[in-house]
Amino acid sequence: MPIGLLTLTIEIPGCQSLKQKRSRIKPLLARLHREFNISVAEMGEQDRWSQTILGCALLSSDLAHIQRSLQVIPAWIEQNWPDLQVIDERIEIL
Repeated sequence: MPIGLLTLTIEIPGCQSLKQKRSRIKPLLARLHREFNISVAEMGEQDRWSQTILGCALLSSDLAHIQRSLQVIPAWIEQNWPDLQVIDERIEIL
């Protein structure tokens, strides 16, 4: 059964503290989980105010479904969260 992993590097302009960063990232994580039925977590840059690395995982028996679902996430973030900028994205299928 294939597993899809999406790694996103996101710029968070204007953050002045880790508390402010968390307040902007936490609702995004919950919404991604709800909208796309994926597991998502902050994986890196946890001590930087202006940047984060998110990991999204999706398990399915349909490889095409995994690919389609993960490909739309970066554009969805930029459309629905205009204060965040997706700098880099990488999809891996295991």
